[in-house]
Amino acid sequence: MRKSWDLYFMDIAYMASTRATCRRRHVGAVLCKNKKLLGSSYNGAPMGVADCYEEGCMLVQNYEEENGQLVKKTRCIRTIHAEQNLLLFTDRENREGATVYVTDEPCWTCANLLANSGIGEIVYHRPYRKDHTKVQQLLEQKGIIFRGLEDYHPPQGTDDSQVID
Repeated sequence: MRKSWDLYFMDIAYMASTRATCRRRHVGAVLCKNKKLLGSSYNGAPMGVADCYEEGCMLVQNYEEENGQLVKKTRCIRTIHAEQNLLLFTDRENREGATVYVTDEPCWTCANLLANSGIGEIVYHRPYRKDHTKVQQLLEQKGIIFRGLEDYHPPQGTDDSQVID
């Protein structure tokens, strides 16, 4: 039995994520239009610059409110996100009305960039609860379809959902 287009393209996004160069999380993204793959990307340091495997993660810490309490959050800033790389290496003309499949729900910054890129739909697998509400509101306002694949199972050996601190 053949896979649906959603599962097929999400599998490709997960395969792209295996090229990621941040030890904390591997994220992949693909751009598709009319059942045609137009581009793929992953998160990592800029070309020609040492990455997290070579130099270690470049971590920053900040405090965010969660359920009325301040919680310390740590994130790596050495890498360019998969969605950002996808936009850097695809043409606006190809993005008009296209779908982005991404292994992880976009953060606020990536959602802003995608909202202005011409795409018509974002499909993700792993949730990113921190920004979910505001991202959902933004994309709804822009008329961009935004949906998660909850019952999806990534190809074996590609899901690194563990974040290393």
